[in-house]
Formats: sequence, structure tokens, C-alpha cells
Amino acid sequence: MISVNDFRTGLTIEVDGGIWRVLDFQHVKPGKGAAFVRSKLRNLRTGAIQEKTFRGGEKVAKAQIDNRRMQYLYADGSNHVFMDTETYEQIELPDTQIEYELKFLKENMEISIMMFQGETIGVDLPNTVELKVVATEPGIKGDTSSGGSKPATLETGLVVQVPFFVNEDDVLVINTTEASYVSRA
Repeated sequence: MISVNDFRTGLTIEVDGGIWRVLDFQHVKPGKGAAFVRSKLRNLRTGAIQEKTFRGGEKVAKAQIDNRRMQYLYADGSNHVFMDTETYEQIELPDTQIEYELKFLKENMEISIMMFQGETIGVDLPNTVELKVVATEPGIKGDTSSGGSKPATLETGLVVQVPFFVNEDDVLVINTTEASYVSRA
């Protein structure tokens, strides 16, 4: 058991029969009344995001998540095949379970698969990934790095806002938590 006062981003907990990852939290101490913790949680089984408020000092169960290094192999219809890099065992995950993560996955990319009591519950992405720009408008002479942005389509189909100096075939560093441009690789 862990106190809600010890919440930190990325912590995995069991609440109301679900496995949740803490995305954001805020300790609130009102002038009148008891302290509480306002949190934003993502259900690791369904991907749903929920805001939940806990009383200060309330205890919740910490979920023991095991991470296995796997390589993303290919898409097979609506399923995606991953291979354990040590045992060569393959598992399939449906589109619906990793819908958000698919925006960042390329074939042969190594990632971590989250397991809870033998059940595969999702993909744990790195903080940043490198993706190639496949389509964007060309930059115009005189555009500066500090002003404005334009949309760019990446090799996985993800569209992000990038500075004007970014061109097609550039490789970009993308933040996976916010789906945003960080820098050129």
C-alpha cells in the first residue's frame, strides 16, 4: 500500500479494480477543510483517462508491473506482433489496446511491454522517439526559428506542429507524452 501523498508521475496503482498510471497530480490544502490530492489517471487496460480526487493520507495499492524488452515486428490486420528479444516468443496486441502508442511505433523498434500478473496490459514508450518527416510545406526564405509553426506528417502518420525550417526527410525528436516536436535529430 502507498499513501496518495507519495504520488509521483508514472506511478502505477490499483484502484476500483483497474490498473492506473498517474499522469498528473496536485496536492491541495484548502484554507478550510481537509487536504486532498487531485490526480489525473490513465487506465492501462482501456486507455481511458479519468480525474480522481483522494483524501489526504488515503492508501491505495501499488500495482507491480513487470517490463519486458520487446521488438515491434509488424502489423497483421488489426493486431500488432511483438517479439521478446531474449526468448524470441511472440505476442499480439490489438489496435484498440495500443491506439495512442501506434503513433510512435516503427518496425524493428525496441520498446518495453508492461505485464501485470501474466497479463499484457500495454506498451511503455520511451520519453522521446526519432521519426522522419514524410510531408510538410517547404520553408520560405526569411522564416526564423523563433516564429510560427507548420504541420508536418511523420512516417507513422502522426501530424505535429514544427518550426518553419523543418523540411521533408528531416529526422525529428518527438516527445511521446505530449506528441510534440522537441528538436531535429
